[in-house]
Amino acid sequence: MLLSMEGLEKPQIITHIEKSLNYTVFDVKWLPSSAKVVVLGSHPRDTGALQIYEVSKGELKLVRESEKRHSFKCGTFRASSLQKRRIATGDFGGRINIWDLERLEAPTYSVKGHEGIINTIDGCGGLGIGGGAPEIVTGGRDGLCVYNTGHQWDKRYLVRCPYNCMQATVLGEKKGVLLERCRFIRGVLGEGFLVMYAGKVKVWDPRQKEEPVACMEPAEGDTHRDCWTVTFGNSFNDTERCVCAGYDNGDIKLFDLRTMTLRWETTHRNGICSMEFDRRDIPMNKLVVAGLESKFTVYDMRTQHPKKGFASLTETAHKSSTLWCVRHLPQNRDVFMTSGGGSLHLWKYSYPDQRVQKDSSGQEEGVIGSVSLLQNVTISSQPISSMDWSPDKAGLLACCSFDQMVRVCIVTKVNRV
Repeated sequence: MLLSMEGLEKPQIITHIEKSLNYTVFDVKWLPSSAKVVVLGSHPRDTGALQIYEVSKGELKLVRESEKRHSFKCGTFRASSLQKRRIATGDFGGRINIWDLERLEAPTYSVKGHEGIINTIDGCGGLGIGGGAPEIVTGGRDGLCVYNTGHQWDKRYLVRCPYNCMQATVLGEKKGVLLERCRFIRGVLGEGFLVMYAGKVKVWDPRQKEEPVACMEPAEGDTHRDCWTVTFGNSFNDTERCVCAGYDNGDIKLFDLRTMTLRWETTHRNGICSMEFDRRDIPMNKLVVAGLESKFTVYDMRTQHPKKGFASLTETAHKSSTLWCVRHLPQNRDVFMTSGGGSLHLWKYSYPDQRVQKDSSGQEEGVIGSVSLLQNVTISSQPISSMDWSPDKAGLLACCSFDQMVRVCIVTKVNRV
């Protein structure tokens, strides 16, 4: 049977290695500057599994492993330096741990971050990507927390107010969030807004590891939603940084960590399972949001209309399946992969001729582009829960699924799309 030339020109998704494991796998991450992957999951006896595998001669060879008290749910290297390459993990016990992969006996950093399971984790300021201090953001049912794991001084994170914010001036209330200005902070570093949630104003010291530098949670009396996914973005200098969070009821909230305000929010019809900025170390450009009911949405984050918000488009993929994960290709921010019910879909975003236009009232609004499906393939009988592109080798992808398998895939021709 002859293959068409058009088919040969398209990128191909090839399963290079398959590894069957004896526990449930929740997350997989490439170890930066190496041919190793870190696999996180849960043993049948409800203990945590952390294994390191190396790609060698067409196989995944076990290098190191450790079993911990609580099952692991998620992990990230994005808050670590390239020299140390330490992974931050979130577990079912609500703890955030940072591990030296050469010494897995005990974590180098440990804190009780949430009351229940940590659903999601992300990092910024590490691996030489993004400005500012290294930070970790985690999400769970009891809210969203940002932790500072470094010792760099940042004007966002101040010493604890000696007045315990008793000298605060109430500025007003917006959607259940009380805004206050602390006179002490204003006198030291100039104007600045603090956000008060559930009746408390929190100003955090970055050297105080037991406490988060910011907590975003519902106001007192509001319904607590389960935070399913978080991502950093807009970290293009030492002061700017945003966190975007997605919730089980379809809410999306964009928090500005410099001004400590809710910058933008919207709601989808279904829960948000995964989201990612195309780059975290540039001014916000694009955000891809994936969720239930086989849909993902691309937002153009460069232009925010005061009423309409950000321009967007919604695409249907992975028929009758939840979109579990979305990841942008590190070497090309316009190419991204989505995972659904055992399948992988490779997409490319194309910009419009003009990204900004004016509406009838003269306000600038964004213009969304288009997405095209480059390739799709089914590689598993069960949902693919997590995936990670290699930061060093373009087109090399690791993924894990609920059939207790870890796979290494090769995506061809990514440098030509």
